[in-house]
Amino acid sequence: MTSLAPSRRRVLAATAGLAATALVLTACSGSDDDGGADGGSTSAGGALTIGTTDKVTTLDPAGSYDNGSFAVMNQVFPFLMNTPYGSPDVEPDIAISAEFTAPTEYTVVLKPDLKWANGHDLTSSDVKFSFDRQVAIADENGPSSLLYNLESTEAVDDTTVVFHLKSENDQIFPQILSSPAGPIVDEEVFAADALTPDNEIVDGNAFAGQYTITSYSFNELISYEAYKDYMGVLPAAKTPEVNVKYYADSSNLKLDIQEGNIDVAFRSLSATDIEDLSTNDNVKVIDGPGGEIRYITFNFDTQPFGAKTPEADPAKALAVRQAVADLIDRAPLSEQVYKGTYTPLYSYVPDGLTGATESLKGLYGDGDGGPDADKAKAALEDAGVTTPVTLSLQYSNDHYGPSSADEYALIKEQLEKDGLFTVDLQTTEWVQYAKDRTADVYPAYQLGWFPDYSDADNYLTPFFLTENFLSNHYVNQEVNDMILEQATTIDPDARTALIEDIQDAVAQDLSTVPYLQGAQVAVVGTDVTGTEDTLDASFKFRYGALATS
Repeated sequence: MTSLAPSRRRVLAATAGLAATALVLTACSGSDDDGGADGGSTSAGGALTIGTTDKVTTLDPAGSYDNGSFAVMNQVFPFLMNTPYGSPDVEPDIAISAEFTAPTEYTVVLKPDLKWANGHDLTSSDVKFSFDRQVAIADENGPSSLLYNLESTEAVDDTTVVFHLKSENDQIFPQILSSPAGPIVDEEVFAADALTPDNEIVDGNAFAGQYTITSYSFNELISYEAYKDYMGVLPAAKTPEVNVKYYADSSNLKLDIQEGNIDVAFRSLSATDIEDLSTNDNVKVIDGPGGEIRYITFNFDTQPFGAKTPEADPAKALAVRQAVADLIDRAPLSEQVYKGTYTPLYSYVPDGLTGATESLKGLYGDGDGGPDADKAKAALEDAGVTTPVTLSLQYSNDHYGPSSADEYALIKEQLEKDGLFTVDLQTTEWVQYAKDRTADVYPAYQLGWFPDYSDADNYLTPFFLTENFLSNHYVNQEVNDMILEQATTIDPDARTALIEDIQDAVAQDLSTVPYLQGAQVAVVGTDVTGTEDTLDASFKFRYGALATS
């Protein structure tokens, strides 16, 4: 791995957007900065060094649907639609216009003379190719499930693309074009029917975002360079060079922040580390609401009494899920593990978005957000389930932050406390975890969600359609139909009512049990000058850019 020279010791941390729990720390830009290669402030044109414990699954947009991978893709690939800084709405990115030209036709006109960094022309043919391959590959860890309403993609001429949709008046489709399903790729570099290896993408210089990748060592170090011919809606990059260093351990990330070896750190420091840094006179801690959620997913085939287990019984399987929901105690998870940086969540759409409810609160536990062991016991007894139930529960030790071990140790304790469950708790690193969870290896397992766009749909469609991202074999045709209906409902009140009904229906089934919502956490250096503007405008992280609005 390339060594990174030390920088100044003043730190700043911030998060933004819906998934605002991504913690960011950065060296402040002092007025004496000479913009040299020491990794210091970017405000004078120097390189920026970023540290993260996140992981990349693949650079190919068809093969990953996770924050670590999208944080890279969002820098280097062009989009048809994007979200300008400080705005909740999507706008044309490398396009002049994007609009419905018929109820089932969404037409996008590209800007003229677009180029890939390798010199290839970027045309509507690349756009068609990108969406066709997403649908054709349909990788289990990819975002193709977001394209459920796409019938076909037509390249009318070099700059005009028409998306033919299955259902009319799709209110979500423009936002999906800005999501992980939306990166446009170079058809002369990428394979049409299989994932393209990372090294071939980098060697092919197949980039046209704000940045290109100049050096790539998988989950060790990525070096970026501003792309001078970027023609999207975001501002031109202010930071000419950015290095992202990947950490296996958050303690080393914290140490490098404290010693000034990196400028920015995000995803993730533990709540204890944040609390410790809050006592540092050189930083200021700020918090606020955010949209990351954490939840337990049940595999309907392999969970206790699941459809493909020897003792398969749908009623008993539901009772197991209900008992888990009755026993989860969110308040200690919020306060003990996360020091209030996460707050209890009682439904599938987080608080703050239109249509959010607390559908789980009245149905499970004591009816007021707390646990109820007697209710859990009754659910199991009524279904004829013998206790204790053996539950295999998996979590990732490196993807959702260093506090995941404490989080799931406490969940195990809560489930076992009254003798109703025996929990076999296991952990796996994310790169393998992402493969195992879709291969029916885990009966029940941890996931978190960082939204792709700021709409309740993004907390429903990926999880509860019949063909969904979770691949957990959950099927409820009524829920499926309501999700499709809300996406094409123009009247806001009617759409909100449908979103609420969907949450109520899924709460009865418990395909997942959401329990925490991320709060916005920011630690800001007390002597920062110019850093917020530099980071926000020059190196946009979908889930960790600084908030300046």
